[in-house]
Amino acid sequence: MTKIIIIGSGNVAQHLIRTFQDAASLNSKIELVQVFARQKDSVAHLIDLDKIATNFDDLLEADLYIISVSDDAISKVSSQLPFNNRLVVHTSGSVALDALDTKNRKGVFYPLQTFSKDKMVDFKVIPICLESENATDFQLLEKVAKTISEKVFAINSEQRKALHVAAVFVNNFVNHLYQIGHSICTENQVPFEILKPLIQETAEKINTLTPEEAQTGPAKRHDSKTIAAHELFLTNKNQSTIYKILTQSIQDNGKKL
Repeated sequence: MTKIIIIGSGNVAQHLIRTFQDAASLNSKIELVQVFARQKDSVAHLIDLDKIATNFDDLLEADLYIISVSDDAISKVSSQLPFNNRLVVHTSGSVALDALDTKNRKGVFYPLQTFSKDKMVDFKVIPICLESENATDFQLLEKVAKTISEKVFAINSEQRKALHVAAVFVNNFVNHLYQIGHSICTENQVPFEILKPLIQETAEKINTLTPEEAQTGPAKRHDSKTIAAHELFLTNKNQSTIYKILTQSIQDNGKKL
């Protein structure tokens, strides 16, 4: 049996706690033996109180320690662990393997998804990107990852950095564009609900088309009259700037194809 300890109590940590406990109930090969949280109350609704540690010296011996804290805290937390030569991984998309303290064996267990505490996710379809210093540790990480996900990938630190930047574009930036669209609708008394089928169809296209093949709209068509009308309509300077930058980017991309 592979014994797992999760260190952290934020969004990702809480989803991992739920997921590993569910997986353990179906698979006797893994067990979530403990969770570290500075405040017991933060995870008391997820795991028995006697399995919550608030002091690093109280951490049990395990096969895998998953540090799931803010990016800036990873190095400090890994340096405070009171043991040596155990497998310690972090869950960050942007922090290199080298950020972990050298006294332990290092790895990465990065679930590529956007997490919110109140929104449940299906881990089976979430890609988990793995990295380790040696093949034996990778095999253990892969075995653990496959108990909760059907999509497991070997991704090194440089690749993960690229993947994280790409994820910001396709998730965080796209969601911000939804926010702009929502604001424009609200300001003009138009229900944002009307745009939801369009949003859904755009997302679904990526399952069968490349982004280049799926691109439509006035910028793609070089419809200068429509573009000019849109720019005239957008009195918000920030929205106008974003519109112009994205229009130019789409048109420049078309020249490269």
